[in-house]
Amino acid sequence: MTHSADSTWRSMTPDDLTGVMTLTACIHPDYMEDWAVFEERLKLAPDGCFSLVRDKEVLGYLISHPWQGLISPPLNTLLHTLPDKADSWYIHDLALSPAVRGQGFAQQALLLAENAARRHNLHILLLTSTCHAVSFWQKAGFTDAPTNKAEQAVLASYDAQARLLQRPID
Repeated sequence: MTHSADSTWRSMTPDDLTGVMTLTACIHPDYMEDWAVFEERLKLAPDGCFSLVRDKEVLGYLISHPWQGLISPPLNTLLHTLPDKADSWYIHDLALSPAVRGQGFAQQALLLAENAARRHNLHILLLTSTCHAVSFWQKAGFTDAPTNKAEQAVLASYDAQARLLQRPID
């Protein structure tokens, strides 16, 4: 667990999903995903899912999991299974309530993702950035990953400026 003030990152539980859905509706109204997507990611990769909580209120979350290749999961899509031979750690979503932004929680979440990747012997973080978050991810050291037409079609399911980004893990 990672502590700061009275908010704490901890492993996500199914009981957190109501708070996760409430937060995602506020933070990502243009990128809504079904409850089943979050529930499935938590079941498939519990070691990559974390909640930032204060007094049982979910103020942030990180959903991440092993992945293979440079075709990211389309928005609001069930995976059904994780790849047998993952080559990267995919950050599906990182969201923070405006009340806790600017306090280092995003950096703490990235460390949680890196540590999860290391436990799986993976050395690249991969993510799909929406147009609104590209500068945030670039400041965190992410750069454009190579894309092809298939990936560009997936990115378009997010928005016209969505980008596939990657960052090596030291």
